Amino acid sequence: MKRGLWFVAGAGTAVYVMVRGRRAAEALTADGLKDRLGALEVGARMFRDEVAAGRAEKESELRERLGLVPHGTPELTGGRHRAVGPADTTQDTTQDTTQDTTQDEEGSI
Repeated sequence: MKRGLWFVAGAGTAVYVMVRGRRAAEALTADGLKDRLGALEVGARMFRDEVAAGRAEKESELRERLGLVPHGTPELTGGRHRAVGPADTTQDTTQDTTQDTTQDEEGSI
């Protein structure tokens, strides 16, 4: 019984070592190294895409929580205010009205 157990253990170890040796030899060939580099490239690309997707998701959550529109300008809602973009060329008329009122008062005195 003991000799049979040791025979099976030795045969299993020999098969294991042969398989591992063959895999190591294949990994060190030109094709094996090329395959490993290709797999590393695919893994890096997948990691980059996952990081970009996570960053975009968190950025949109943060913008939603802070009340920002996608281009970064604060969004004013409610009341008499409106959001003014950088391309808006309208002039502020509150100063003109104040100056006109002052001139009218001076003229009527």
